[in-house]
Amino acid sequence: MDGNLRNMTAAYISREGENGREMLLLYRVGSRVVAPSWCGIGGHFEKDELNDARACVLRELQEETGLREEDLTGLDMRYACMRLKKGEIRQNYYFFAELAPGAHLPQESSEGRLAWVPYDRLLSLEMPFTAYEVIRHYLDTGRYDSALYACATTERGAVFTPLEEF
Repeated sequence: MDGNLRNMTAAYISREGENGREMLLLYRVGSRVVAPSWCGIGGHFEKDELNDARACVLRELQEETGLREEDLTGLDMRYACMRLKKGEIRQNYYFFAELAPGAHLPQESSEGRLAWVPYDRLLSLEMPFTAYEVIRHYLDTGRYDSALYACATTERGAVFTPLEEF
């Protein structure tokens, strides 16, 4: 293991839609890391963001959707995940938030296609492995509490544990 790291963030924005709870996803195409699939809004850290995942996710949200922090409520990091892939340790920091009342979304993104997806359809979509495991855990557990979860992926899925300060 060379010690190569890839740090990334993703944001998952929810709202109450016409058909119940929905989450904003991006069908990402042309990524150098993931095959075309449904993802959260996010991307790689810039050098000046390496110790500030929130700054990274806010920049990515602005670039990919036009959303700013004031368009959201409750933006919190909820998952810090690791995966070994292609000789690098991929560290993903997942944020969840609600769309603020009155916030407007663009219809286009330079990174792919944005769509509001009902919660009951999320797990039927093709997603990157770690993102799928995070969404699965969030729907089962994470949306009902405010814990920050650490996760490590295995071939069989992901292992989640709440992080506790001590």
